[in-house]
Amino acid sequence: MPMVGLGTWKNSDPEACAESVATALETGYRHIDTAQAYGNEDAVGNGIEQAAVDREDVFLATKIWIDNLAYDDVLETAEASLDRLGVDSVDLLYVHWPSRTYEAEETLAAFNELYDQGKIDRIGVSNFEPEQLAEAIELSDAPIFANQIEIHPLLQQEELREVCADHDVELVAYSPLARGEVFDIPEIESIADDHGVSPAQISLAWLRHHGITAIPKATGADHIQDNWASLSVSLSDAEIETIDSIETTDRRVDPDFGPWNN
Repeated sequence: MPMVGLGTWKNSDPEACAESVATALETGYRHIDTAQAYGNEDAVGNGIEQAAVDREDVFLATKIWIDNLAYDDVLETAEASLDRLGVDSVDLLYVHWPSRTYEAEETLAAFNELYDQGKIDRIGVSNFEPEQLAEAIELSDAPIFANQIEIHPLLQQEELREVCADHDVELVAYSPLARGEVFDIPEIESIADDHGVSPAQISLAWLRHHGITAIPKATGADHIQDNWASLSVSLSDAEIETIDSIETTDRRVDPDFGPWNN
C-alpha cells in the first residue's frame, strides 16, 4: 500500500473529482481512496480511466457505508461500488464505521465472502477503537489489513498505534492535516521554515516516519503536488520529538455515532 494516497472526501463535483484523480496519478500517486458515502465512486473510476496509468498499478480503496453493513447489503452494495468504479475488484474494502447496521460477525462474514470471490484483495476497517479492532481480528477468517482513522500531529492516537502494531494492522490516516489546523501550529511552522517546505509536508513526513499511510484530500494540482513532495522530506530525531511532544488534542471528525462516543 503506497504511503501517500489521494483522499476524495467532499470531492463531489464529477468533473473536478475525475480531474483530481487523474492529476494525482500522473503526478506519481498510486493510492486512491473513496467511499460509498462520498458519492463520487463514478468520478473516481473515470479519473483512473483517464490517467495514463494501468489499473493494476493503482491501489484502490473504498468503504461500505453504515446503512449497508447487513450481510446481504454488503454483498449487493459492494457490487454496485465495483460497477460505479468500473473495476472487477478493489485492493482494499473498508467497514466505514462500526455503527448502525454493523454486526461484527454478520458484516465480516460478508466481507470474507467478497474476499474469497476475489472481488476484494484486502479487508479493512475504519474508525475502529481497540476493542472493535480486536473483535474484528478474531471473527474474520481473512486478515484485517488496515484501520483507517483520523490521525495527525493534533490527534496522535498513541494507543491505537500500539494496538495496530501489535496485531500487524496497517494504519491509514484520514484528515492527516487536521483539516488545515496543522498549518497554524508553531512547532510545525518552525520546522517547515527550516526545511523550506509547507507545514503540510512536515505533517505528512511525521506520519510516514511513524509508518502511517496518509490520504490527504486535495483537489487542485498545486496541493496534490505539494503533498506528493512530502516523500522527499526527512525529519531529524529532534524534529520528530518536537512534534511528538505537541500536547494539543483536536479531533476534527466526531459524529455522535463514533465508537468513542458510545
